[in-house]
Amino acid sequence: MSNSVPGSAAVEKLRARMDKLGIKESDIEESFILGGGPGGQKVNKTCSCVRLVHKLTGTEIRCGDSRSLALNRHAARSRLCDRIEERMEGAASRRAQEIEKIRRQKRRRSRRQKQRMLDDKSHRGEIKKGRRPVDAGE
Repeated sequence: MSNSVPGSAAVEKLRARMDKLGIKESDIEESFILGGGPGGQKVNKTCSCVRLVHKLTGTEIRCGDSRSLALNRHAARSRLCDRIEERMEGAASRRAQEIEKIRRQKRRRSRRQKQRMLDDKSHRGEIKKGRRPVDAGE
């Protein structure tokens, strides 16, 4: 996100997303807490960190990414939508799909797959060996 206040288009888009998910502003309890981390004294002295609690689901979001209160409020609402959407979709959610993809990538290859891969590599090496220039010593 940039360091400016979210534009009206971004705010409208977020509001439409919240309506689609059935999240009302009256269901959200918002509080501002003291920030921390990089940003110097300004972050440590002002209450720019946003804490949202969705009363119906009990979901809590904290956002203090930026020094700007407006940006943090927007980002926190966006994350709240993400979390509730993830809860509603379950296994079909984007995050669940990403986790499953990583799990598949880390899974160990079968012996047959591994042997086939090694055979292909050695075959490729033989092909490349044939491309080498002829040495005068041979």
